[in-house]
This record gives sequence, structure tokens and C-alpha cells, in this order.
Amino acid sequence: MREAAVSRKTAETKVKVKVNLDGSGVGEAKTGVKFLDHMLKTFSKHSLIDVSVEAEGDLKHHVIEDVGITLGEALKKALGDKKGIFRFGSCVIPMDDALVAVALDCGGRPYASIDLKLEGSQVEDMASQEVKHFFVSLANSLGLNLHINTLYGENDHHKVEAAFKAVAVALRQAVSIDPRRKGEVASLKEML
Repeated sequence: MREAAVSRKTAETKVKVKVNLDGSGVGEAKTGVKFLDHMLKTFSKHSLIDVSVEAEGDLKHHVIEDVGITLGEALKKALGDKKGIFRFGSCVIPMDDALVAVALDCGGRPYASIDLKLEGSQVEDMASQEVKHFFVSLANSLGLNLHINTLYGENDHHKVEAAFKAVAVALRQAVSIDPRRKGEVASLKEML
């Protein structure tokens, strides 16, 4: 079973994350940030990765950052040696007025290029800059090469939700087992 549970406790936050890569998209999130909870449940639903997140902390910034870090650590742990996975994933998702493209690589080399084109300072109860910070924290802790580009859109909520959905679908592709790979690692180096 490709499952993992990771806890992170600092002087600022306490975070618990559980993931099941071979789940059915059951998402539970209690972070104290309503929009983040909504996005984590959306991520779970469209990735088909069961995700459970409990978090509390002193500031929203610390909670959002540490949830990104801990979710990335849990996904990395669940992936183990990454034998047999597709490794790469990409997706373009529309959400009403917004269109977002994502490409990612679970190859272990963290990089994040995030261009959400958010126009307001807030998206619901979350500062707009925290959305990018969440994705960067996730990419760094998971060892994910992550590219998110909002092609166009007018509504910031729609842009962010399309981004979470596109990351979810691309990650579902990347972590899926490729039966043709026969348990081998998708790299000439024979390790990821």
C-alpha cells in the first residue's frame, strides 16, 4: 500500500497529514483557513489521492506553508522508491473564465515556476501570495518539478481552483503505476 502519515510540530504550527496514493479521492481538511480546506478537498477529489489534513498555528502564513511542506513530505514518503510510476504528468483545466496549464515531474529535483496571474490581494480568506507559497513549499518538500501557468482568467478564485485541479490531475498521472514499466524506475539513472 502506498500510504503515509507525517506530523510536523514547530513552535508556530502543529500539522498532521495522511495520504493514500491509491485512494478514491476522499479529502478531509481542517486547517482554520477555509479556502485552503476547500482547495485541499478539491485536490484530493481530482487526484484520487485520499488526503487528511489537520493543522493549527499562530498565523495563517505559517499554517499554509507548513501544510504545503507536510503534504509534500507525506506524498514523498508514500511514493517510496518511485519504482513503476509514470513520473511525469500534465494537464490543462478550465474553470469558467480561467484556463490553467500544469506540467510536473516527480523526479526528485525540486523546482517551482508558478504564474497564477492573481490580481487581488486576497482570495477568499487567504492572501493571494500564500497560494504561490503553498505550491512552492509543496514542490520543495516533495522533490517536485512543478510548472503552473494561468493562461488567462478574470476571477482569482477560479484561477486558483483551476490550478489545484490541474496539479491534482497531473499528479494523478505521474504517481500512477505504469504496467509497461514492470516495476522499473523511469530514469536512465535507475533511481529518482
